[in-house]
Amino acid sequence: MRCFLQVVQSGGFSAAARDMGRSKALVSKYVSELEDELGVRLLNRTTRQLSLTEAGQVFHREAADILQRIDDLSESIQHANQAARGLLRVSAPRSMGDDMLTRAIMDFVVAEPEISIDLRLEDRFVDLVDEGYDVAIRVSDLADSSLIARKLLPIRGVVCATPEVLRQHGIPERPQDLANLPCIIDTNYRFRSNWVFQSDGARVSIQVKGRVEVNSAQSAREAALRNLGFLRTPEGFVHRELQDGRLVEVLQEFQPQDQAIYAVYPHRRHLSGKVRAFVDYLADWFNEARKRGEIC
Repeated sequence: MRCFLQVVQSGGFSAAARDMGRSKALVSKYVSELEDELGVRLLNRTTRQLSLTEAGQVFHREAADILQRIDDLSESIQHANQAARGLLRVSAPRSMGDDMLTRAIMDFVVAEPEISIDLRLEDRFVDLVDEGYDVAIRVSDLADSSLIARKLLPIRGVVCATPEVLRQHGIPERPQDLANLPCIIDTNYRFRSNWVFQSDGARVSIQVKGRVEVNSAQSAREAALRNLGFLRTPEGFVHRELQDGRLVEVLQEFQPQDQAIYAVYPHRRHLSGKVRAFVDYLADWFNEARKRGEIC
């Protein structure tokens, strides 16, 4: 089965033999035995090209899934007993990493003396595979992707502004009012200038605009405090400002779509002992911190 998949992937028997470190005769023998066992032809062979038969297309799709599940099972058993050690490369947003996330991560490093950490704080979505990261921490309602995500902490989004902005522009009574009001756009979030709300159980997306567009939650908060417009952000980033009245929450009844803090990694089969230990630790850390009232 593996030989058959490799022949298809490599585009021929000779190339498959080189890729697998086997002889061409052996690869051909295995594929022929597979066809004999199934009683169908899987490949159309000519001197110039190779193509899948209709049965071969079905078998290729199902065989790839079966072998992947076998590999995943094998690696999961191995990883279950694998110690948490080695270098862990982590990407996280600077707006979080400079505060509570750094505390959580450094507590993890103290608890796991055989793990070294390479923590990169930057407000952009990194490509985990291409850039070689083990884990990324993201504050977002995730889009469908090939990444595996574990929710670490649910967070509530708020729309807020200073009392001065409310005095100048009035208090918006419904999400649609924001389309004609100055807004501060944090480009770190997937929806960017499309702010999403819930109204009577329905999803409402509002296109907003303004003079300030930044890729930092801290800069966005500073812009809001300078009376530059309405801000949508996780509550935790403006908790103090909401408490002391420098910012005022609006449109509470429309409940802006809740988000969460996620740990994401490329695929379950790459979940090494160090990644598993890290993600489990962060989940427990955030849970305990929330119980103590240290985070929203």
